[in-house]
Amino acid sequence: MKRILISFLIGATLWSTSACKEEWLDRQPVNVILDSQVWNDPALITSLLANYYNRLPVHTQIDNNNGGFADYDEASWSGSGDGRNNIISYGFDRWRLWDYGLIRDINLALDNIQTSTALTAAQKTQFNAEFRFLRAYQYFELVKRMGGVPLVTKQLVYDFSGDPSPLQVPRAKESEVYDFIGSELDAVMDVLGNDGSNTRANKFTALALKSRAMLYAGSIAKYNNRLAAPITTSGGEVGIPANRATEYYTKSLEASRKILTEGNYALYRVNPNLGENFFEAITRKANNREAIFVKDFLVSKGYRHGYSYDNIARGLREDNLSSSNVTPSLNLVEDFEYLDGSSGELKTRTADNSDYIYYDNLSGPFANKDARLYGTVIYPGTSFKGQEVQIQAGVLVWDGANYQISEGNALGTTYTDGLLQTGSSGPQRSQVDVTNTGFYLRKFVDPAAMSSTRGVGSDIWWVRFRLGEVLLNASEAALELGQTAEALTYVNRVRERAGFGANSLKELTIGRLQNERRVELAFEDHRVWDLKRWRIAHDVWNGNPSNPDAVMYALYPYRVVRPGDAARHNKYVFMKLVAPRFRAPRQFQFGNYYSSIDQSVINNNPKIVRNPFH
Repeated sequence: MKRILISFLIGATLWSTSACKEEWLDRQPVNVILDSQVWNDPALITSLLANYYNRLPVHTQIDNNNGGFADYDEASWSGSGDGRNNIISYGFDRWRLWDYGLIRDINLALDNIQTSTALTAAQKTQFNAEFRFLRAYQYFELVKRMGGVPLVTKQLVYDFSGDPSPLQVPRAKESEVYDFIGSELDAVMDVLGNDGSNTRANKFTALALKSRAMLYAGSIAKYNNRLAAPITTSGGEVGIPANRATEYYTKSLEASRKILTEGNYALYRVNPNLGENFFEAITRKANNREAIFVKDFLVSKGYRHGYSYDNIARGLREDNLSSSNVTPSLNLVEDFEYLDGSSGELKTRTADNSDYIYYDNLSGPFANKDARLYGTVIYPGTSFKGQEVQIQAGVLVWDGANYQISEGNALGTTYTDGLLQTGSSGPQRSQVDVTNTGFYLRKFVDPAAMSSTRGVGSDIWWVRFRLGEVLLNASEAALELGQTAEALTYVNRVRERAGFGANSLKELTIGRLQNERRVELAFEDHRVWDLKRWRIAHDVWNGNPSNPDAVMYALYPYRVVRPGDAARHNKYVFMKLVAPRFRAPRQFQFGNYYSSIDQSVINNNPKIVRNPFH
């Protein structure tokens, strides 16, 4: 009571001192934007949209959890700590997402757009379409992690009756969520506008999302039902009937075809150096017709990220901290084929395993490799930012009977013969911020001066959708539909850009396509989702230390010191080994195919069904 009286007295005093002046208490606050202002101002609605685009969920991308690239089999961790190298098994909550905050805000926006008195009908239509696209995108991110989730398309408003049951929406079937995504994209794609934009949704962005989402649904319908014990729930919240696979593959293929025939997109083919060309296809912003949908950054506006700071090759770093956190694995490097179509396994030992293969230079084992390797990975004998990246582990010294390894304790050391012992970029077996695998990232690392410093940072964009993926989506969907000739045309276009001859593949299997996606889309946040939808993640990452797919490998180059032997002295040899800082083989369990639902969600809504194995 005393507090109320004081408040009243203060209020009365304020009123008495301002009664003959401006109605002070009725003034609009200058730091608050009212609903009536937002929904009647296209600029404010556009700003709100920008906020929602920025809130789209991510798993691993250059500005969010980029260290996560080292959690699977594309890379190992070379930064501080070994946690990412010691994942005993993936937690059931690892990919969990239950973000209905963004869906609520979008549903609110969709209602409020219709109340606007200042927007034209055309503006309402476009904004409505864009909000619905974002909602479909959000539901795709939910369903690929959780399976079926509650489909909430209207505001849920509590009536204070004491009965919360009207707000407790059960999970939809997994198929129903995919159907909703597809129907929403169909409904809005022709009225999205934003023609030519790659940062805001347009018709072809919607088609790209549909191409991907329907491919996922088709894969789950087919491959989940091929498991000895398909992962399902009785209500269909998890699992899609096998008889729907053809329908989903067809929808994916049709969406891809429209992009390929109607969109003004083309594979980036500007630089005659095919390795540099592939790097530019991901990073070059000007005149890049491959990019369909990106998250852009701009250093001059203070919108930047630290991906290059975290991952620049050690010998090239421009700051005194960090570098070299995510370092590509030999596993990934060897999945890039040679241009003659032979296996990508690097040749380091003679056929009878009696001796090393001796190379004249450090890039020798990589000659005539798929050009996408150069555009993705910095390997020995290559350069970045116009400088050689010195990758040499040490020297092998012949003692008359055997080789003895001599590795410098520091980087950039010189051996007693006056030549290089250990490169300025390692590799090193235990030192942090130096490659542990013998490789560095190139893809998405910024070549601009000072971009790897904390003071400047990088504005390389993040590519959410590009034509290379659409072609591989189309190839996979066509293959699954039995249209192999068409499937070959799409995948061969992607391969030809990488240096393979026209029509390099004459036959196609799902295994070949799986490898094409691995090398084309490395470090673009596809790998874990692909293995999950094909239902092979538990085989690839089975936790067995003798399984070469579950263990991360490294490649260490050495200069040979063997005076008097002209065929070997000052040549280079390469050792394959388990990455020295790698601790535990990757283990993916059946309970990882769908993430667990937090207990608090179930407590608040008893209609929510748990996912299998949790």
